[in-house]
Amino acid sequence: NVPSFPAQVENGGMAAALRAGYLMGSLPFAFWFAALQGKAWSGREPLWRLGPVPAGLVLLLDFAKGVFAVALGEFLGRDYTGGLAAGAAAAFAHALSPWLGLRRAGSLLAPLGVLFAVDPRLLLLAGLPAGVLLLAGRKAHPALLAFALALPLAALLLGGGQAHLLFALALSLALLWPPR
Repeated sequence: NVPSFPAQVENGGMAAALRAGYLMGSLPFAFWFAALQGKAWSGREPLWRLGPVPAGLVLLLDFAKGVFAVALGEFLGRDYTGGLAAGAAAAFAHALSPWLGLRRAGSLLAPLGVLFAVDPRLLLLAGLPAGVLLLAGRKAHPALLAFALALPLAALLLGGGQAHLLFALALSLALLWPPR
């Protein structure tokens, strides 16, 4: 006797949210667009080498998969914590895509899409020091480090509670691992 879909969601909602988030985050759109063009893609090449339209679509799809992972996680988990778990799983899967032999899938737009879906204020607050560093030094690595360090602090300042703090810590780790 197989339980109905709603019963399966209630019984294993958080596990389903984690699996769905990981699956969404692991989709390597840049790799697939490169394969369609007959090009090799390691994830280290500049995205613009695919051409303006494919590069734009990859950026849009990467951002959207982060947003969709959170929405699907909230549905499957029947709670906002399902969205947090799915979003963190999507960020980790984007950082360690099984489709690419556990290599980074490309841009940082999937984790940014996750943050946008969870709470845009987190994205803005953590992005302030990163933006200042990026404008001042024009180097991405210090800005990424500042963003990852500011993210848990932003979660604390916004008062999201323990679940949001754990989410911010997990997302920071996903942004910094594996090292670029």
